Amino acid sequence: MSENENHEQSTVSVIGLGQMGTRLAQAFLTAGYATTVWNRSPAKAEALAAQGAVRAATVEEAVAASPLVVVCLPDYATVSGLLGPVAPRLRGRALVNLTSGTPEEAAGMAGWAAGHGADYLDGAAMSGTRLVGRPEALFVLSGSPDAFATHRTVLTSLGNPVHLGADPALAPVYDTALFGMAWGALAGFYHAVALVGTAGVDPAAFAAVATEHMPFVTSLMADHSRQIEDGDFPDDDGTVDVHAAAMEHLLDASRAGGLGTDVPELVRNLLRRTAATGHGSSGIASVAGTITKGGRNA
Repeated sequence: MSENENHEQSTVSVIGLGQMGTRLAQAFLTAGYATTVWNRSPAKAEALAAQGAVRAATVEEAVAASPLVVVCLPDYATVSGLLGPVAPRLRGRALVNLTSGTPEEAAGMAGWAAGHGADYLDGAAMSGTRLVGRPEALFVLSGSPDAFATHRTVLTSLGNPVHLGADPALAPVYDTALFGMAWGALAGFYHAVALVGTAGVDPAAFAAVATEHMPFVTSLMADHSRQIEDGDFPDDDGTVDVHAAAMEHLLDASRAGGLGTDVPELVRNLLRRTAATGHGSSGIASVAGTITKGGRNA
């Protein structure tokens, strides 16, 4: 009998103990859940065993140990390669896959899991590793509503698990969309830090003011989402033409400071293309149509 067969009632098993997988396992342990772990290189599993986890000797033991199996691996091919040989063990269990991939891969994995009698949730950790285990750590999940309802309390030990719907492809769509949104915001921030730096402003001093500005920006997201849905773009937050003129001022200031202009040029070009389709006097949320239609008759 293996060491893990004495612990068949573990609450959760974590397969894959890279930086994220290790943090997931630690969060489950901190929340008081019996946690079984497995990793291809055993040293990482041994480190977690010292923190109270049960180390499975094989993937099969890890799957068999718990009703909830959380997988965090480099790619879907690795997931398939590891779980394929032990697929019968998944029957009656919930498989949560926090491996990054495409919507097509998520749908394929969900079908494969269902064929082996397992409930499936695809997901993504949207707050990096630093926040795992804290309430503000966002995890997006999609797939089996029953699996989410059954294991929601356990998953909450990771942070804030949000179920997006029954379609398993939704999680990777949100993952990539939120990744792009975060980079858009960060790119704007990096450019802003460079610009105020030309006036001798310390980055931390600017960040203190910028974070006070962000609630207004996020409120625009809520308002503008409704405008995009309705297809009606009031000019309460300024017109496309007004913002295009302001963007030219940002470009002039950036050039005068010897800065790169990649970020403001991207926005300036979007505004110009939107105005060219007849939306110069529309509210700025009309830019969404330019993106959706590739700039053709937005």
